[in-house]
Amino acid sequence: MRKISADYIFPVSSEPIKNGVVSISDDGTILAVESSISGATEHYSGIICPGFINTHCHLELSHLRSQVSEKKGITGFIKEIIEKRTAFSEGLIERCIVDAEAEMIRNGIVAVADISNNSSTFKQKEKKNLYYHTFIEIFSMDPSKAEETIEKGKKLIAELTTSGSISPHAPYTMSEELLALINNVAEENNSILTIHNQESEGENEMFLTNSGVMFNAFKEMGINTNLMRKTGKNSLQSTLKHLHKAKKTLLVHNTFTSKEDLDWIKSNRSNLKSQLYFCTCPNANLFIENKLPDYKLFIEENATITIGTDSLASNWSLSILDELKTITKYCPEIPLQTLLIWATKNGAEFLGQNQLGSIEKGKKPGLNLLKNVDGISITEKTEVVKLA
Repeated sequence: MRKISADYIFPVSSEPIKNGVVSISDDGTILAVESSISGATEHYSGIICPGFINTHCHLELSHLRSQVSEKKGITGFIKEIIEKRTAFSEGLIERCIVDAEAEMIRNGIVAVADISNNSSTFKQKEKKNLYYHTFIEIFSMDPSKAEETIEKGKKLIAELTTSGSISPHAPYTMSEELLALINNVAEENNSILTIHNQESEGENEMFLTNSGVMFNAFKEMGINTNLMRKTGKNSLQSTLKHLHKAKKTLLVHNTFTSKEDLDWIKSNRSNLKSQLYFCTCPNANLFIENKLPDYKLFIEENATITIGTDSLASNWSLSILDELKTITKYCPEIPLQTLLIWATKNGAEFLGQNQLGSIEKGKKPGLNLLKNVDGISITEKTEVVKLA
């Protein structure tokens, strides 16, 4: 047994405890959380918090670190990914996946919601160094290929030996027929879903008017414009109505999500709080679009926010702490307690991993030390050390 103390313990499920002590068993299970520092066998300067939950990652793209241009917008990013992702050996891709997972572990991440278009990450996930839920990502704008596409997704998920579900890529790459099939599979399996959402303004324009940057870029890429859905409503409102049978749905990025969108959700979904989660990947948003979501809006609307790193193709690191630093830089008014709820408890709830996400008796959440802090705030110099 270890009795670990720090300047502050952030259980996340309750208020921070000054000079608190966490007792853990040899396997990392929380035995007690106390407010007295007496009896502690280890003491650290800084903040102890639960292990981080990364709710959006593309581990299979880890070999594209430093290979993709920054701030080219989502269409420029997509073009480069298509051009470069297959131009590497399987051996290199496998080594980069191993290294990327090790980076997440060093950075105090204990669970990952990961996107897969192929099986390249499955071997590493089988080692269970981290908890993974794999979203088998499928896409097709062609209604006539919906059945074929869902069958490919089913075939791929059959190869997966860890937790997973079939999910859509993004509103702009889906036919309504394919969305309906995914919706039905989610109901049959009582599964969770995720979808990239409103990562660019061009995504909304494409649905509203069949025009704009994304529409034109896809046209230049030779995509049949007749397959591009023009609904007169933005991408979220055009798509989310087709995904209502999942246990929970995670909307990722939400950079251009508005109050009107959240109002629409509340009037069209029975329970915003328990059914829908909103993942933010701030460093990837800056890397690709050089824009962040309106965090104040999501806080005011009491939305359930989680944190993701996206991929090393669209980020400089796989570190939840780095994401929290970026949010703090641009929104210093958001307290650390709120940020840690986003980075731990909310992600654990989305994944249904109740033993993670908060420091409470009987749980096994992992323990992170945040050192070089300023009282109960993080700074650019803050570092994370995995304690358990």
